[in-house]
Amino acid sequence: MSDLSEWTPRLAPAPVALTGRYVMIEPYKRDIHLDALWEAFGGPATSDLIHYFPNGPYEKADQMGDWLDAFGKTGAVVNVFRSRRSGNVVGMGAYMRPDPANGVVEIGSVAHGPAMARSPMSTEVHYLLARHVFDDLGYRRYEWKCHNENLASKRAAERLGFTFEGIFRQHIVSKGANRDTAWYSMIDGEWPMLKAAFEAWLAKDNFDADGRQIRRLEDIRASRAAG
Repeated sequence: MSDLSEWTPRLAPAPVALTGRYVMIEPYKRDIHLDALWEAFGGPATSDLIHYFPNGPYEKADQMGDWLDAFGKTGAVVNVFRSRRSGNVVGMGAYMRPDPANGVVEIGSVAHGPAMARSPMSTEVHYLLARHVFDDLGYRRYEWKCHNENLASKRAAERLGFTFEGIFRQHIVSKGANRDTAWYSMIDGEWPMLKAAFEAWLAKDNFDADGRQIRRLEDIRASRAAG
């Protein structure tokens, strides 16, 4: 959006249910989701999965639940990801640091359990979350930030179409150590092309009989960007 002469503040993200072909997104509720998340993340192995989070490690589900309760009180909207095929909880992510006056929000605290990793669910869930931000809420900017040492998160951001914006050096002290933070974003002017690429990748005809992708998301996006 380049003409902001009639811009008005947007609504802050609120708990919402979103449904795709492979995955459902639902608002986190401790009594419904905590034990399922703990199991999806591998129980005590959860601490390995969230190694780069500023919180943890956790020895018990209730410890993680106490963090999620406190996290929700900061204004974060915690989303739980559920497989449509199995009905099982498979991951989580949160809308964080909402700035409705300027139409900006971050997606963070993203954790994909083993059942979700490297599956269409892991792409579709981020398509659904971004689509809600841009199409439903009318936001201008959607951010992804991660520990600069978290190579998997950086690769995921780039694959999904976020643009790298730089490193915030000595950004925070995390678990008694320095954290440099890598910043990425999508903006509303890019969203139509990114959305079309997501939808082309998620289309049934982009997968073979064994469920393997035919075209990579990055290649689809590059082709569309080139015209």
